[in-house]
Order: sequence, then structure tokens, then C-alpha cells
Amino acid sequence: MYAVKSTLPDQDLKVVGEALQGALVDLVDLSLVAKQVHWTVIGPRFRSIHLQLDEVVETARTYSDTVAERAAALGLAPDGRASSVASGSGIDGVESGWHQDDKAVQVMVGALASVVNRMRERMEATEKPDPVTQDIFIEIIAELEKHHWMFQAEHKIVDK
Repeated sequence: MYAVKSTLPDQDLKVVGEALQGALVDLVDLSLVAKQVHWTVIGPRFRSIHLQLDEVVETARTYSDTVAERAAALGLAPDGRASSVASGSGIDGVESGWHQDDKAVQVMVGALASVVNRMRERMEATEKPDPVTQDIFIEIIAELEKHHWMFQAEHKIVDK
């Protein structure tokens, strides 16, 4: 049962709903990963990385809300529960303990790349069924790619 009746046909709603739910899970996990690394980063570049991580957390939290509200507007109940995030995220887990600054940057570059790649798939999947949702994915990708670039550029990490 839907609390809100969507304007999208059922088949389009299914595609868009899966894309939005996947995006929500990835964004919630990205915010958690970035915050965990934020709390545990150490090393000579501590301050700059620490501050950059808060920017990623803010972006991920803002867009997770945007994605969840888009799902709700279409009549879909967003699911950001811990169990859903743990089982559905495409981000590799973060090791416990302290993270040396260079390792912290590598973790974030990898996490951001993973989320961007999955967002690109969602962007393509929603092109025809719902360009409004696709626009949200385009905006998210632009912001996450900016973070990905800045972590690499500022900290001189090059993907091999």
C-alpha cells in the first residue's frame, strides 16, 4: 500500500525506487565512513583531512535527505535503517582503530569512487523513467566527484 500515489507508472516507479533506495543507502554509509575516518585520522595532515571529511559528511547527509524526500514524494518509503545500510552499501568497510593520514585519504578516495560509479549507473537507469530523479543524481555526482578530486589533488593520491 502506498501512502502517497505516485504520478509515475508502476514499472517506472520500480526502477526509480530501486535507484533512490540504493542511493540513500550509499549516501548514509558514506557519511558514516567519513565520520569514522574523521574521528580516527592521525598524522601530519590531520587538520586538513579532518576538515575535508566534515565537508564530505555534510554533502552525504544533505543528499541523503534529498534522495529520501524524493522517494517519499513518489509514494515510496525510504529505508535508512542500519541493517539496510549494512546490507546494501557498495562501500568497502573501514578498519577499526586509528587511520594514518595517507591511509585515510586512500579510504575516502576509494569510497567516493565507489559511490560515484554506482550513482552514474542510477543516473543512466532513471534517464527515461524519471528525468527529475536523474537531475538529482547528476547533482550528487558533481558534488561527490569534486570531493574525490580534492582528496586526490590536495593529498597527491593517484589511482593506479
